Amino acid sequence: MELLQQADELFLKLVNRHLVHPAADHFMVSVSSPGLSGAVVLLAALFVVVYRGKQGVLILFLAVLAACAAGVVTSGILKPLAGRPRPCFELEWCRLLIEAPRSFSFASTHASVSAASAAVIRICFTGGGLTERLFSGVAIGYALIVSWSRMYVGVHYPSDVLAGILIGAGCGAVVYLCCSWWFKNVVQVGYLRNAKRG
Repeated sequence: MELLQQADELFLKLVNRHLVHPAADHFMVSVSSPGLSGAVVLLAALFVVVYRGKQGVLILFLAVLAACAAGVVTSGILKPLAGRPRPCFELEWCRLLIEAPRSFSFASTHASVSAASAAVIRICFTGGGLTERLFSGVAIGYALIVSWSRMYVGVHYPSDVLAGILIGAGCGAVVYLCCSWWFKNVVQVGYLRNAKRG
């Protein structure tokens, strides 16, 4: 654990103290704030609905469900269990660029929620044309930028972010698989049975 903490601090110092720029400071604060993320989510939702129609509404439902599941796992379960203080409260050299959250550090909810949504989009847009591949790539890229920003602004260790990404991707995959199974084995089977009776 001590070795992991040392590696965490070393990588965080690189991101938070050395790979920095005044313009990047402003950008990372914006990415970490609800305002920009909300606008990005709205634009992404609009694209999905316009591009996929009724199927897009289902994709949005899955993305929201996966994000909620990821948030419950990180904020509702892991943070209270781990009880890890945030680096901005522990490390004197840590640059804090936003108001320090009062919750615990492990694991990153921002990383898990954005990764969960991106995972659902990636799965649902797999095998599509160039536009769909580009869109899913942008979704994954934005999730990674959000995750990086949490280290950059000084509120998460790298292991918090990595755990959040893995949890989010896992929640996205599980939600998709469970909903697919339910649709194929419950909804479609019920529809076929009713059709035969009719």
